[in-house]
Parts: sequence; structure tokens; C-alpha cells
Amino acid sequence: MKRRLSILLMVWLLLAAPVKAATPLDYTRMILEQARTLVAGNQTHNQKLAALSSLFGSFLDTDAMGREALGQHWSSFTSSQQKEFLALFRELLQRTYVQKLLLFQNPDFIYAGQQFTANSAIVDTKIVTPRDQFDVAYTLIPAGDNWRATAIKVEDVSLTANLGSQLNDLLARMTVDDLLALMRRKYGNNSAEA
Repeated sequence: MKRRLSILLMVWLLLAAPVKAATPLDYTRMILEQARTLVAGNQTHNQKLAALSSLFGSFLDTDAMGREALGQHWSSFTSSQQKEFLALFRELLQRTYVQKLLLFQNPDFIYAGQQFTANSAIVDTKIVTPRDQFDVAYTLIPAGDNWRATAIKVEDVSLTANLGSQLNDLLARMTVDDLLALMRRKYGNNSAEA
């Protein structure tokens, strides 16, 4: 009886002990390894896209990236336009990033390290394919016990800055409503409720 109580107490203490949050590098590794498993799986292309979009939906802070990409234009959008833009931008970024990932056959990832700043961390990785190798750096912020990527650089080119430049060019030639209509035509299938 005493032994049984000791074991129960030990199990209870282990379960009650606080779980240490993953480091930014560990969390990024976990996400990318899950992505690699999905890409290597037997599902159809569309099933892989859906699964990867779901996985990266919890990893990528597309709202922060969308606001940054719009830059000075953000304040010229009404509240409802901002909401719709963020939903469409989320779809754009996930499709762009996820489909680029799917283009690599049997990608492998190398985890080069992590660096901490005052409010964030940068995780350096490499995507390795039979033909090429690409440096990819993720800027992450804490999100509870996890981390959220607020920026991605591929070969030192910021994905957000690149998309921001394209948005800036479009907004120099068209209205906000025209931009949203264009994005709706291309990426609106999941954002009609926005």
C-alpha cells in the first residue's frame, strides 16, 4: 500500500511539474520535420497542401507579416478592408510558402542555430535538395509555450519585404478596392467570410 502511494505520488508530481517550453530552434525543427513527413507522404498534392497550410497556419504569424508588407498603406485601409486583406494575405503567404516547399522533392533540413534578441529569436536553417541548398532564417516571437514566425528570409531576401514591394507597386496603380478584388480573384476561396 505504501509503495503504491509512493508511485502514485511520483506520477502525480511528474504530471504536475511545469512543462518546459521548446526553444525556438526545437519548435522550428518540430514544424519542419512534420512538414517533411507530410511532403514525403502518399497523399494527393491537394491533401498535402491542405495539411501543410494547417501546420504552417499555427506557425506563421501572417497578420504581423501582412501589416508589415502593407507598411504605410495599412492606415489607408478601413477596418473591414484590413480584416479582408489579412485573410487574403494569409492565403497568399501560405500558398506561396507551402507550394514552394512542395516543389522540393524529399527536402531535408539543416538546423544551423538560433540567436536571441530582446523580444525575438532568429532560427537559421537550410533546405537541402538533391540539386540545391537554400538558407532560410525565421524570426520568431514567443506565443505561450510555442513560437510564431513573424518574418522569413530565403537567401537573405525577406519574403515580407518582397511581397510588400509588389503590394506597393500595385497600390501605386490601383485603389485599395481594386487590390482587394484582385487578391479575392486569386486567393479568395478561403476568405469569402472575411
